[in-house]
Parts: sequence; C-alpha cells; structure tokens
Amino acid sequence: MPFEQSHPIRSIADIRRLEAIPLEEAVTAVSTYDIFAESARAFGDRPALTFLQTGNPDDEPIRWSYRELFEKITATANLFHGLGIGPDDAVAALLPACLEYHLVLWGGEAAGRVQPLNPLLDLDKLASLIETAGSKILVAYGAPEDADYWQKAMALRSRIDGLKVLRVAPHDEERPPEHQGDGDFQAGLRDQPSDRLVSGRTIAPQDIAAYFHTGGTTGAPKLAMHTHGNQVFTAWASVQLQGQTRDDVSINAYPLFHVAGVLPASLTALSAGVETIIPTTTLLRNPDVRANYWRIVEKYGATSLSAVPTVLAALANVPTDGADISSIRYCRTGAAPLAPELAARFETLFGLHVHESLGMTEMAGITSIRPPGVRGPAGCVGFPIPYSKMRVVAIDADGGPTDRDVGPGEAGMFLFKAPNVFPGFLNEEETRKAFTSDGWLVTGDVGWVDKDGRIHLTGRAKDLIIRSGHNIDPKVIEDALESHPAVQLSAAVGAPDAYAGELPVAFAVLMPGAGAVNEDELLDWTRGNVDEPPARPKSVTILPAMPTTNVGKIFKPELRRLAAERTVRELLAEAGADGAKANANLSAGGKLSVAVTLPAAMEAEKKEAIVARLTPLPIPYSIA
Repeated sequence: MPFEQSHPIRSIADIRRLEAIPLEEAVTAVSTYDIFAESARAFGDRPALTFLQTGNPDDEPIRWSYRELFEKITATANLFHGLGIGPDDAVAALLPACLEYHLVLWGGEAAGRVQPLNPLLDLDKLASLIETAGSKILVAYGAPEDADYWQKAMALRSRIDGLKVLRVAPHDEERPPEHQGDGDFQAGLRDQPSDRLVSGRTIAPQDIAAYFHTGGTTGAPKLAMHTHGNQVFTAWASVQLQGQTRDDVSINAYPLFHVAGVLPASLTALSAGVETIIPTTTLLRNPDVRANYWRIVEKYGATSLSAVPTVLAALANVPTDGADISSIRYCRTGAAPLAPELAARFETLFGLHVHESLGMTEMAGITSIRPPGVRGPAGCVGFPIPYSKMRVVAIDADGGPTDRDVGPGEAGMFLFKAPNVFPGFLNEEETRKAFTSDGWLVTGDVGWVDKDGRIHLTGRAKDLIIRSGHNIDPKVIEDALESHPAVQLSAAVGAPDAYAGELPVAFAVLMPGAGAVNEDELLDWTRGNVDEPPARPKSVTILPAMPTTNVGKIFKPELRRLAAERTVRELLAEAGADGAKANANLSAGGKLSVAVTLPAAMEAEKKEAIVARLTPLPIPYSIA
C-alpha cells in the first residue's frame, strides 16, 4: 500500500501508539523502487511531478503522472544497467532542478547507487567526490544558459579515467547541439523497456542506495551512505507526522542534490500521492518565481509550503496582491533555527503558523517534525520520529558530547539511534567520529526537551560562542537583534579576543525600506534585550546581504572571517599603524588566519608593539 498516516499526531503519546506495532509490520516497502511501483499502481494517471518552465503561473507546465514517472524510472534503471551499472556501482548527477533529476535519483538507486553533486563545488572537490564514490557515469545538464554544468562535466570527463558523461537537454531545445559527451540521456531512454528491471535485481533494505556529501563548504566533503531502508523509513515517518495524502499539492523549492529536497520533500510526497511542483530549474533563485510565488500557490492549489528560514524571509517581502492562498494548510521550515520575529511576521502577513523540523544527512534528512495542529514557539522542532531513541547529554569544552545525560528542560546535545541513521561515511575514520563508542549518532545539535516531549532547538554546538569559558548561545543575541522592527535577518558569532578567547559580535540585514537606522542604535537595542551580560554583543555590523550556503543557510564561517578581520584592523588602528592592512582568510579546512601587511618604512619599535598586540589572539597571523 502507499504510505498513509495511521492516525493524526498531536502528542508524544500518539508517537508511542505508532510504535506499538512492530516496525517490520508498519513499514512494508523494502526499497525506494518499491515505493514508486506501489505509487504507480495506486495513483496511476494522477499528477506526480509538475515542472514550471517559467516563473509565470499562466504558462503551460510539463506534467508527469505517477504511471509515467515509474515507467521512466524503470527505463532509466535499464539504461544504466546497459552501461555497466550494477548494485555496487554509482551514477553521479550534476543537474539543476528538473524532471530528469528524479529519473537519475530513483533509476540510479534501482540499478545501483546514486551520487547527487552540488554544482557550486569547485572542480577539485567534484573530482574527489566522484573518484571516492567510484561513480562510472555522470549525468549533467547541457543548456546553453547554464553552461557551467556542462563545462564542469567536460572538465571532469577529461580528468577522471573511464567516466562516461550523459547530457540532459532542456525541454525547450529544438535541435540537440554537437557535444563531446557520451550520449544524450533522454534519447537513451527511448529504446529501454519500461515494464520491468532487465537486471532482475532484488533490492534488499540494507543495500546502499545513495552517497550524499555533507560539509565541503570549508573543507573536504564527506560521503554519507544511505541504505534503501534508511530512505524508505524517512518517507514513511514523514508521512506519519505530517499526514500527506493524494489531495495535497506541494512546492518543492529545495535543490535535489541536498538531502532535504530528495527525501523529506520529494520521496515523502511521492510515496503518498502528493503532486509536487518544481518551480523552474533555478527554484526560488529565479526572481520571477519569487515575485509570482503566491500566484503560483493559488494557480496550483498548493496545500503546503516548505522552505529554509532565509527563503521565508525573502517571501515575507513578497505581497500576495490579492492571490488566494487559503489552500495552504501546513507551513514548515528547517535546516536552521527560526527567529521568533520572522515566525510572527509570517503569521501576521499570511496567517500561516510556521512549523519546524530537524534533520541531517546522517539521518536521511529527518530527525523530528512539528506536525500540523501542534503549535509552538520558534525553535520547537516537534516530536522525535517514531521508533527512535534519543539522549540529551552535556557538552564538553571542545563542543563534543559527554556521557552525562542532562536533566529535564536542561540544554545539551542530542544523540540518536533510529531506523534511518546512516551506516556511516565511506571514510572509516569519519564514521568513528560520527558515533559515540556505544553507537549513538552525534548530531551536534543543541537544545532541550519540554514536558510534552517536544524538542526545542537552540543551535549547533560548533556555533557556541565561548567567552572566558562561558558558553553563549548565539540565538539569544539573534532573537534580541531581530526583535528590532528594521531587522530582517541576523547572525551572531565569536570574534577573536586576546583575553576572553571570543567576544560575541552580530551582523544584520535590514528590511527593505527600513529607513535610517545605524549600527549603534541596533547595538544598544540588542544589548538592552539580552539579559546575560557576557552575551551582550560587542558590535553590530549592517550587511547588504547575509552570506549563505547554496541551500540558504547562513554561512557563519564567512561572518567569523569578517569579525576576525575587523578585530585585527581595530588593533592596528589602536597601535597607530597608519597604512597597515589586514586580510582574514578561511583555509580549505575552515581554519581562520590573518595576513597583516605593514608599511616598509615603519619603525622597528612600532612593529614590535604590533606583534605584541597580535600574539595573544587565538588565531594564527603572519606579518609582511
């Protein structure tokens, strides 16, 4: 049967009712291919995927039914099998948001293993990921307007021996151009059987389905393995907590190289008969999609909205202009803590209460969800998924977990065991770091559990600001700063300090048309709204835009770099080092360093004074 909610989830007791049924009876699908086979049987000609070719809701979309999707997935698996892909082989994807991405994902898992790639990574990292996974085929986009995909694919083909590259053409292409790849993906599907797997493969739950890279923005990406059982369970658990049905329509604005877009968003919806809207190849980075978002909701009758907080902040600036958005029954966010002010603004503007979830690549995308009908403050990410075990433990001085469980309501780090916890990374050393000695997954997420069994997330252990041994939660500062009516987004980080180790500093992006507001005013406001004296920030810096990752999370390493650079420049100014320059840098491993350039004519005595000021800083520096 397709996945459907057993009963509405409104309390931790409802979770326990689910767990009264043995897991093997509750979740009967064995593989992701099973999910699509059953969805095709149950939902047939109902729309599964709807691709918007433009951001204009009046333009004609491309729709695939559940039956078509399953047939194309089967043909894709057969294409890969014919090119030598077996259960232990991998297919990599370098694609924007498009219908074909789903074929590569699920057809790749039916034939072997799939490896989604972040197209924003540089060639060295992409090559390293492909070689580590041993991917034999790369499927890449070949549209002229997105030439970077194809250029990278061709560069990778020349660097990696034996790598075959298949080209995905845009839907509006009239005549395929000549190219140096190894074939056209869509053309290759035409002669493949679509009613059976030619390989005759029987997929087991423990078979590896995918390699997802995690990290990699500041260091070497790590490849996390997912089993079919991991991914199937995530889809089932998400349906149980959210209650999707064939009557729902969802807009998936998450990129499909990211676990959130693939599993909690796509596979969950497609296991329950939901129609999933793909809003152009560039999703909400498309200005037309953003401008017309509420009209798209009205046109397709979207019943749910899901996006990271930075995207919600952008949508909050888009007026509905009379669009009827009453079809939306559920609004959810994740990937980063939600600011209370943003949650309140969204509810005031659109009448939508924002529910939160918690997830990570190492748990196949989902850890906890706040279900429809369960209201809560910002930071409340709901109930742990069914059949999971959770501990909340104290954090050591290095930001790691201890063996001490904290008391009720006390903040600590979450540890998990669950059916969707991944078997590990391809690198055994990284796998050892991911688990405690007795097998608990170390999430790095910090928060507490209330009397109703709901998880409240405050941040990441690595984001804690440590001032003279005092742990400061940056969210305390961010909530205070975002309570100012002129502030749209904020982030707090630690700036290096010679005596305290770190001092809290904050960055802010203003609301459009915020008017005259300065950094001193925001600093006074924030300090006045932070109760703990050690947590009161030293400075507030206004930025034109917040640095973000490709999935919309605020990129705090860049803010730490800016904070370090400002600290050193202030020290140079205090020392009277006229003409001196300071540039902070992030290494490939995410480590900070500062390069200081002094005027050649500077007296030796003044140089010594500058060295004396810089030496106590807890970051490496160089002087030229």
